[in-house]
Amino acid sequence: MLMVKRKHLYWSPLIKETIQKGISLVGYIYSHTFTLNLLETFTNKKELMRPAVTRFATSFLTLERIHEEKDNLRRMFTSIEWVQNTLSKDAKGKEVAEIVIMTLFWENVVCILKVMEPLVRVLRLVVGEKKLAMGYIYESMEKAKETIRGSFEKNEQRYRDIFKIIDDRWNCQLHSPLHEAGHILKTAIYYDNKGLEFDFKVTKGLHDCIDRLVPNKEDRNKILRELSIYKNGEDMFGIEIAQRQRQRNGLAPALWWELFGLSAPTLQQLAIKILGSTCSAFGCEIRLYLRSFIQKRETVSSIRRCMIRFM
Repeated sequence: MLMVKRKHLYWSPLIKETIQKGISLVGYIYSHTFTLNLLETFTNKKELMRPAVTRFATSFLTLERIHEEKDNLRRMFTSIEWVQNTLSKDAKGKEVAEIVIMTLFWENVVCILKVMEPLVRVLRLVVGEKKLAMGYIYESMEKAKETIRGSFEKNEQRYRDIFKIIDDRWNCQLHSPLHEAGHILKTAIYYDNKGLEFDFKVTKGLHDCIDRLVPNKEDRNKILRELSIYKNGEDMFGIEIAQRQRQRNGLAPALWWELFGLSAPTLQQLAIKILGSTCSAFGCEIRLYLRSFIQKRETVSSIRRCMIRFM
């Protein structure tokens, strides 16, 4: 609704400005003993700051927490205790109080949470340590986008700009043919969606991985022949226990291939290599830090210090 009412707004500055206001609000509260004590009184000692692995997730968690405490924060900044304190009279105090009272700020927070929550779920999958995520990333990103579509009632005008930002970042920093290959080699997905073999983007990703990860031409030819066995569910791929364990609550994809991929040994090796790969948001964080240093015209030694942090 916000974007329909205000068609001149663009999502990128809207998100940036709202997050900055939220961080400014939290930073102000935590930088003064009085406001921190007041916060504890009005929120029953609940914290607003929840650090996460990446700055993107931290921003989401910050907005989520202040939205959960919206009513308490409004009561806090309209209370007698606040009004009578000298902090309420200075410029910064007035600014943060205005943020809390501003209806538009909270409307923007709700809209941004609708966008960020599905993406944070993907990010948690990427940085999580409970399972190897390579076979899940592509599907998870598609589900995230579908959730965002639903949040905006599948009105393309309302989410078009959001998807452009997501796709630009995905293509620039996160995307890899490994994700498409992992998608088609994850049996729980493939055998329930046989149309994947006609999906140009997914199939191309698989063949890009074959070309890059299998240097021997004869092995590449073997994989092409073995793909038909996999696609048709023949031999070991079709036995009852293999079919049962390829379900979503069955074995991890790489382990499944190790146990049941013997009918296509060369493809099996490639599948285990791809599905056994780990994922990380590490590279994105390095890019963000380097970009920050460059924009601020930091010296070469500063950039070196940044790199050492990630070594």
